[in-house]
Amino acid sequence: MDLPEEILKGNSRAVAKGISLVEDDGAEAQSMMKSLFPHTGRSTIIGITGAPGSGKSTLVDQIVSQISMEDSRIGIIAVDPSSPFTGGAILGDRIRMMRHSQNPDIFIRSMATRGHLGGLAKSTGEAISILEAAGKKYILIETVGVGQDEVEVVKMADIVLVVLIPGAGDEIQAFKAGIMEIADAFVLNKADSPETLRAERQLKAMLDLGLKDHTVPPVCKTVATTGKGIVELWSTVQDLMKTRSQKDMMFRKKRLIEWMLRDIINAKVSRAVQSRMDEDEFSRFIDLIYRRETDPYSVADGIIGRLKGIV
Repeated sequence: MDLPEEILKGNSRAVAKGISLVEDDGAEAQSMMKSLFPHTGRSTIIGITGAPGSGKSTLVDQIVSQISMEDSRIGIIAVDPSSPFTGGAILGDRIRMMRHSQNPDIFIRSMATRGHLGGLAKSTGEAISILEAAGKKYILIETVGVGQDEVEVVKMADIVLVVLIPGAGDEIQAFKAGIMEIADAFVLNKADSPETLRAERQLKAMLDLGLKDHTVPPVCKTVATTGKGIVELWSTVQDLMKTRSQKDMMFRKKRLIEWMLRDIINAKVSRAVQSRMDEDEFSRFIDLIYRRETDPYSVADGIIGRLKGIV
């Protein structure tokens, strides 16, 4: 099977294999990505982030149902916590979206963070590129839900939705985490709670105060378990996409490329270093630093110095 060619045809099996390759970070993945890259950059990427328990997965499930009424070419990347036993993804999010798995145009993939900070897996950017090359019009990224590390999603998404719930103190947490600055819209989920009106007033007051010199993001109320408010939420997202200037969209696409480039460079440098130093030597460096016979900065300079002249 010619993997890049099959991905470009939208073959789900090939897409799954391609994402597995970039997760394993092998040499074959690089060749594949070079072939696919000219066909990327045309999708709308929507990031959904927020604290654990805010109902992000159920919300994504409902948004997909709404989008699929107009276009079912949808990719979903649900970034799950890594299993402590296998290092793989704990497939909770994927299980909650099973009803969409029968649609051949909708592709769902759970990815493990594998210790990567920021609520996203390291290879998420490459997985987005694969889904773009496969012709997905909309790509939804649900982050792992780790609270204050969630801001990484802004580097990848065209639209960022921050999900909060009434009565859990999430409104305050959002501002502690710096999430206020990354949200294009806030989603107040579980809005059938008696705390909803108070939480909405508090959130809007904080937005008016904290973003007085900037455009204040809209606040949408939803009940994801019943689908209430999903039509209005999707309408808000569409309005946000329509009002985006070409310059702003170009900036966001370039930011994703910058994030990917830095990640690729870091991975290549790390592999090059590891290939020229075994574990015993690394352990000796640790001992020398521990005994204060040297310092970590000098050791790092020496190790990086070995890479000079290597293409």
